[in-house]
Amino acid sequence: MTNILLEVCVEDAAGLTAAVEGGADRIELCSALSVGGLTPSPGLMSMAAIIHVPVYAMIRPRPGDFVFHADDISVMCAEIDAVRAAGLAGVVLGASGRDGGLDVATLRLLVEHAAGLGLTLHRAFDLVPDFAEAVEIAVDLGFERILTSGGAKKALEGVDALASIITAAKGRISIMPGSGVTLDTIDGLLSRLAVSEVHSSCSIDQPAHDPRLVSLGFVAPSAKRTDAGAVRKLKARLTATP
Repeated sequence: MTNILLEVCVEDAAGLTAAVEGGADRIELCSALSVGGLTPSPGLMSMAAIIHVPVYAMIRPRPGDFVFHADDISVMCAEIDAVRAAGLAGVVLGASGRDGGLDVATLRLLVEHAAGLGLTLHRAFDLVPDFAEAVEIAVDLGFERILTSGGAKKALEGVDALASIITAAKGRISIMPGSGVTLDTIDGLLSRLAVSEVHSSCSIDQPAHDPRLVSLGFVAPSAKRTDAGAVRKLKARLTATP
């Protein structure tokens, strides 16, 4: 049997606990997953540092695009320092040029600043005009893996592009499908793709417990929450993959 690694993205202490209890192989630690994930707080990093699962922290200082300016980059370097100080395993990075292509100069600076930490290139990759060229850049910069949906909103919709990206990678870098990866979609991905790891939120919808919080605009009527049972079921499916 092939054991495919499961990375679970989480944004809070409860999600971190659920992911570990469910059997996640690696954690992507974020805040604000509703906007695609931002850098987690120092407190959450400290909590994640004591678990037995490798943790990679998102380095993204603000919502919006991935075109970063000097002040953004200074913040990102400080955030990388915080990840290293917390003792986490790695960082998740991405930066775009105005044309959507990878910003090689910014990425090189950030990668050099993160020396000694593991490296994942995040879904800024999905914006690039040429996937094969972007794979070469990621390999040259020393990334371990690329998190991608093949340029589509959901990975299953981008499965053809994902297959071509895997071909372009030639085994030099891991291609990790992410976005919409669930127990319902995993077979459709694995039937087409030779991958060693996948990325999922393993989340369920949870309604707000207090309508007053909704009425005052403090919370949405419902939110996605990492679920230990969803992690466990997806991990079991990946472990059973022939």
